[in-house]
Amino acid sequence: MRIKRILWMMLGCFGVVLGAVGAVLPMLPAFPFLLLAAFSFAKSSDRLHRWFTNTKLYRNNLESYVKGKGMTWSAKVRVMITVTVLMSLGFILMLWRSLYIPCIILAGVWIFHIIYFLKGVKTWKPEVEEHTDSCKDKAA
Repeated sequence: MRIKRILWMMLGCFGVVLGAVGAVLPMLPAFPFLLLAAFSFAKSSDRLHRWFTNTKLYRNNLESYVKGKGMTWSAKVRVMITVTVLMSLGFILMLWRSLYIPCIILAGVWIFHIIYFLKGVKTWKPEVEEHTDSCKDKAA
């Protein structure tokens, strides 16, 4: 049982490191790695999970999605562009090697990814929410 917790902690730390790098570098998406870190820390330790959910990295990149509000449009576009560029590199290399069936599979995965982010993930508009909250405060 202890080894399992240590493995979850290590995986969480790996996710935080890659998520932090992804928050700075435009070619690496932070979102999936931070989601991995949140999940891993929740499995390993309450203390680590509380620490991670109180970090600015978590609040800026993941909190709205975890709370069910969705992702901002800019975050969705960043993820879609990054995945498109990376998948395009793989597609070109496979096409260059005449691997047509894997190219078709990769194209299908890319199309599903785009549709999922456009239709499946809610778009959160924080400025609209803040505006309605301030209107409610003025009315009260």
